[in-house]
Amino acid sequence: MKKREPVSRIMTKNVISVSENDKLEEVVSIFRKKNIRHLPVKKGGKITGMISRNDVNRLTFGALFDNQEGIDAAILDMLTIPQIMTAGVHSVSSDTSIKEVAEIFSGAEYHSLPVVDNEELEGIVTTTDVIKYLLDQY
Repeated sequence: MKKREPVSRIMTKNVISVSENDKLEEVVSIFRKKNIRHLPVKKGGKITGMISRNDVNRLTFGALFDNQEGIDAAILDMLTIPQIMTAGVHSVSSDTSIKEVAEIFSGAEYHSLPVVDNEELEGIVTTTDVIKYLLDQY
């Protein structure tokens, strides 16, 4: 196993992000259509937080993703992305080692990190990416 393998090797590039001003319905649509679980949230060009499928599931009792919309749509209509996103997220650079990222995840309650170089979003790395990398080593 390489000790200084950079996170750029395993991160997802061409990341989809949302704006703080977007509607939560759009977030749900992206989660469904792209089959992803985490979205960086931006204000202007700066990352201000992350929103996850679990964040939305907590609001909607998880039913929204089973196409049981009803009252869940009303809940999403009343709230904004900044109200439910995780603000002030930690980020890493593309040259951060996979080991360092694994150490961050092991002590954190979140499962994704934006990868940022020179204040630009370059990618996203998740606990799943790290686990797959580790499994490939054996």
